[in-house]
Amino acid sequence: MLFEVWAPRARDRVTLELTGERHPLARDAERPGWWTAVVPAADGDRYGFALDDGPPLPDPRARRLPDGPDGLAAVVDHDTYTWRHPTPRLRLRGGVVYELHIGTFTAEGTLDAAADRLGELAGLGVTHVELMPLCPFPGVHGWGYDGVAPWAVHEPYGGPAALKRFVDTAHGLGLGMVLDVVHNHLGPDGNHLPSFGPYFTESHHTPWGAAVNLDAPGSDEVRAYFLGSALAWLRDYRIDGLRLDAVHALADTRALTFLEELSAAVDELSREQGRRHFLIAESDLADPRTTAPRAAGGLGVHAQWNDDFHHALHTALTGESQGYYADFARAPLAAVAKTLTRVFFHDGTYSAFRGRHHGRPVDRERTPAHRFLGYAQTHDQIGNRATGDRLSASCPPGLLACAAALVLTGPSVPMLFMGEEWGATTPWMYFTDHTDPELAEAVRQGRRREFAAHGWAAEDVPDPQSPATRDRSVLDRAERDRDPHKRLLAWHRELIALRRTLPDLTDPDLAAVKVAYDEEARWLAFRRGDIRVAVNLSPEPVSIPLGSNGRDRVLAAWSRTDPPGRDGVLKLPPESAVVLTDG
Repeated sequence: MLFEVWAPRARDRVTLELTGERHPLARDAERPGWWTAVVPAADGDRYGFALDDGPPLPDPRARRLPDGPDGLAAVVDHDTYTWRHPTPRLRLRGGVVYELHIGTFTAEGTLDAAADRLGELAGLGVTHVELMPLCPFPGVHGWGYDGVAPWAVHEPYGGPAALKRFVDTAHGLGLGMVLDVVHNHLGPDGNHLPSFGPYFTESHHTPWGAAVNLDAPGSDEVRAYFLGSALAWLRDYRIDGLRLDAVHALADTRALTFLEELSAAVDELSREQGRRHFLIAESDLADPRTTAPRAAGGLGVHAQWNDDFHHALHTALTGESQGYYADFARAPLAAVAKTLTRVFFHDGTYSAFRGRHHGRPVDRERTPAHRFLGYAQTHDQIGNRATGDRLSASCPPGLLACAAALVLTGPSVPMLFMGEEWGATTPWMYFTDHTDPELAEAVRQGRRREFAAHGWAAEDVPDPQSPATRDRSVLDRAERDRDPHKRLLAWHRELIALRRTLPDLTDPDLAAVKVAYDEEARWLAFRRGDIRVAVNLSPEPVSIPLGSNGRDRVLAAWSRTDPPGRDGVLKLPPESAVVLTDG
């Protein structure tokens, strides 16, 4: 077996420690900084690399870390797994994405336990399951964004074999798989990459310290490291797409950006395999160039999250106006209308929160709606609140039904966060399991200071290091059997079924979406082809001048609602939503 490692910081030698035996590596004459050796090895054998007189460290490209980030790597032979199901050929257009966190989706917090629940998601009607990051981090429980080994699977979740079983099960149910990956930083605990080479650079400052080295000396190899990791998920684990965390935080000044390289490599892999791999970016830039084709001067990423839609919808539902919600709260229904038709609320407009103009307009004539994901809740927007409270904590069931109608019938690709489909009341809080006591205390106190600035008492902010914080975040499926949760679950199934059967609801033409609203009366209605959707966010009934051609039919309604009368007026009950057709 070939063992190789990029270790330009080794002065004189690199030694392979394999199952207790030591083997010297030789410099690679063709690749500066690389060391190689061919040594017999089998699946599961433990190994590490010792640089000069240092201790053995895990392979930066380790596929498995059975003892955690500070332990030795283990050989993984991907050919030992026999795949049972073919990969479904699914596209994002027409899809419904479901974001979930393995550690809290079930009480067991493992991939195998989550796989046993995938039939529920297939029954719900979603098409793609998006897993939050799976890379190893210290401890057992965490969000995954402090991962330190981008090629490996967190061992407490079940390791590489469990991920293959999960993906195989999903594909057998006709579900596509998306994995959240982090390229903008690595966690501070258990990160051994700096010992090997210039994986980070002080040329740029980021919220996490030194930036991942995408443009300084040595960055060619660092880019290859992260590109190879991304392609390995798609190739070795048959994952269909990747969600790219916070691409706006990638410090990259090179003419050919990392994102362009990555999108080109993914497109090439798709051609080689005859599959439809894709990338979904999380970006705070409100820049349509992120998803514009590379040939048109864009980065070639296939889709991106649209936080502007979330912020507009959240303010309309809750009335919150703090922080970044302030820009949207001045006229929340106008903001929802704009994000339904023009995608970005900030498309070159002034942002009071940022103190500057922000964003760029989307070309609605050329940009398909499935370039964007729309949602009412995500892990970020719930977990980054002080107590991890969901919309269900502040909105009655009728408003949750309105949110579902806007997300699941809107022009963007809908995304749900786990439990949202039944209005879960379990919080989803920020939790960590740092093994370094000083880091653990720093995280605990930093969280309290952050929310103290917003008026929260320290004792009211959950301790992220407490096991109880994670445990309280686990879904309670017993809720689904009682109202209003049972009714909300049926409502989500009904809306998803409409989206899958009515072509107008997956029409990519943004310019064809027509919206009307009344800010004071708190109603909004929009048309997509023959389909009309109306929501009433008010606690009072409203009359909406919808118009009528005499052929109106109600396809779905949260509360009993009749089609518009001869006068074209739709009478919509309080906190209710309706989907109609006049075709």
